[in-house]
Amino acid sequence: MLTKTDQDTLQSYLSDASNMPGGSAERILIPESQAELRTAVQMCAHEGQAITIAGSGTGLTGARVPLGGTVISTERLNKIVSIDAERLRAVVEPGVSLLDFQTAVEEQGLLYPPDPTERAAAMGGTVACNSSGARTFKYGATREFIERLRIFLPDGEELNIRRGAVFAKGNTLTLTSTSGKEYTLPLPTIQMPAIKHAAGYFIKPDMDAIDLFIGSEGTLGAIAEIEVRLLPQPDRIIAGVIFFDALDNVMHFVNEARAASLKTRTQSNVEVGIDSRALEYFDRNALDFIRDEYPNIPPATAAAVWFEQEVTDASEERLLELWYELIGKYTPFMDEAWFAITEKDQEELRAFRHAVPAKTYERIRELQQRKIGTDMAVPDAHFRALYDFYTEEFAKERLRYIIFGHIGNSHVHANIFASTPEEFDHAKSVYHRCVLKALELGGTVSAEHGVGKIKRDYLRDMYGAEAMSDFAALKRVLDPKGLFGRGTMFA
Repeated sequence: MLTKTDQDTLQSYLSDASNMPGGSAERILIPESQAELRTAVQMCAHEGQAITIAGSGTGLTGARVPLGGTVISTERLNKIVSIDAERLRAVVEPGVSLLDFQTAVEEQGLLYPPDPTERAAAMGGTVACNSSGARTFKYGATREFIERLRIFLPDGEELNIRRGAVFAKGNTLTLTSTSGKEYTLPLPTIQMPAIKHAAGYFIKPDMDAIDLFIGSEGTLGAIAEIEVRLLPQPDRIIAGVIFFDALDNVMHFVNEARAASLKTRTQSNVEVGIDSRALEYFDRNALDFIRDEYPNIPPATAAAVWFEQEVTDASEERLLELWYELIGKYTPFMDEAWFAITEKDQEELRAFRHAVPAKTYERIRELQQRKIGTDMAVPDAHFRALYDFYTEEFAKERLRYIIFGHIGNSHVHANIFASTPEEFDHAKSVYHRCVLKALELGGTVSAEHGVGKIKRDYLRDMYGAEAMSDFAALKRVLDPKGLFGRGTMFA
């Protein structure tokens, strides 16, 4: 196991993509095996050292930013243990990058559907945050594909939890370590929103035990090994970027595409129907942000939507007809739409889809700016109300912003740019109003990024002080000294 204490080396482990300041640590431990990871956790627990698990640093909420103590980096735990094409299962260590893993399974004709925008993310980090992405509209978030987790607790005990093996009894969950030690966890009485959601612990009566750890943001234990479920690669994909002249037309198009997709999935008698696996949105400001790179965006465009659908040779022609019919109802820019049938063209459209977030982070780094990005989602029926609230508030407060993201899940990212500390504080106050509006509409404070340290006050807004106390009581059963993820979720 490598140990690093020099300040120059420490610096690269004290931040994440949130640019949250204030990170500090006494040392970095870099285990080179799962056994060494266990030793590192035990060592820190024996010394009473706070433990921050560090993946690749792509998180956006400050969860990886240590507030003292020890950082345990998973960078050397980067083995793809196995890929079983027959069983559609794979086993990986937490430091494997999403890109490397998806590339490996694709080479075997398989698909791992979770697709966070940042494919450099570590697999352990994607589990810890229950990451999602564009394909979540069809396949759901990371949680849907996690079959087994190996986890080390501060007392050195190992949990090996398989989906479908251990369930809570009402609001009590009992876990048994591999050595036979039992942990009885009281589950808080909360009502999670029935939408895309990644804020706080996953809690339901009679829940599957594995779901507690997915999305727990490194606060309950160290993930040592992950088994995931895979799917066969689809035969083919069709994709498109559609430009619209008015926001109303975008909303009507998305509502109809969403409804058609859900109908196709739930009704077995639908032989060939629209079933988008991704519906992504870009407002006018976002398109202007990348117009230099994509000058063929129609000048009068108010917004755009990118979609993908899986097809077969038998269904492709009919599905293209259905999409053309739907698109033609809501845009005068039918001739300017971009369609992709070949893999090369689809990669170009995916590059377009990633250009906005990539340029956002590039601008922040170059100008040393900060941004505040919304991550709220609401029920579909209330999305337009939240969207209008965003744009009205931003206009009233004279904020610079772009909006893009997962409109299929009624979840878009409004990114507010701030050049000075005063602008940042102003934007933060407006952001809080947006959080409260999302909660008023039955939404969540985080749909995919998690809470981390930056958004923990908003988690209290969502659930209240009593539920937060209950969350903390649950954590103390597994982590009595509060060593893991200090400052994440809880003050």
